[in-house]
Amino acid sequence: MDTPLFSIITITYNAGDVLKPTMLSVSDQSFRDFEHIIVDGASTDDTVSIARRMGGDSLRIISEKDNGLYDAMNKGLAMARGKYVVFLNAGDTFAAPITLRLYSEAASKDPDIIYGDTLIVDADRKVKGPRHLAAPQELTFESFADGMLICHQAFVVRRNLAPKYDLSYRFSADYDWTIRCISHTIPQKCINLNTVVIHYLDDGMTEKNKRASLLERFDIMKKHYGVATAVRKHLSFIPRAVSRKLK
Repeated sequence: MDTPLFSIITITYNAGDVLKPTMLSVSDQSFRDFEHIIVDGASTDDTVSIARRMGGDSLRIISEKDNGLYDAMNKGLAMARGKYVVFLNAGDTFAAPITLRLYSEAASKDPDIIYGDTLIVDADRKVKGPRHLAAPQELTFESFADGMLICHQAFVVRRNLAPKYDLSYRFSADYDWTIRCISHTIPQKCINLNTVVIHYLDDGMTEKNKRASLLERFDIMKKHYGVATAVRKHLSFIPRAVSRKLK
């Protein structure tokens, strides 16, 4: 498997408490043409031993200090050999054992991007509900002026289109990265699977870093769509945020 169809990249740091479901999710996939890359930030717990014990023949692990999540993701991209890259971080899982097979069927049409929907789960793996943003039926560059419509883990992109993450962003480089991926393609080369493909672990980190993340996202939106659009869109987000709070 010098060039597998998928490179699944998992970023970890002291993730021993949440890694097992992720590893099991990968090993349970009925479609097997993939490599699994663990990029670990020199964990001091049992993260690496769990990965080695539960990983298959396609597993590769690097464990060393890094400069944060997005630096680790860049390392994963540099290691990847697959046609498509999939980021599945510790605690997150594929929605079902057939998920990669669904991706592979779509990949047979040679798209640039394949994506689907996401459900949020808690630490007990109980479903809390869908993300507050839904994946668009048609993916265009303008789509992401409405925010991060597709969960990063549910966004599968052709490796040769994937740029490095911009390390000047600490919390929202994935938003910038996704927009740049979309800017290199056209809607006809993007496939929506129209099904849930990822269970995303709600670990509370998004809420803890919410203000800093929002400021970064405003800056990213301004960079890609202009100041006027960024201001207008963020004003329109206020009722949406209030509605979520009330729920």
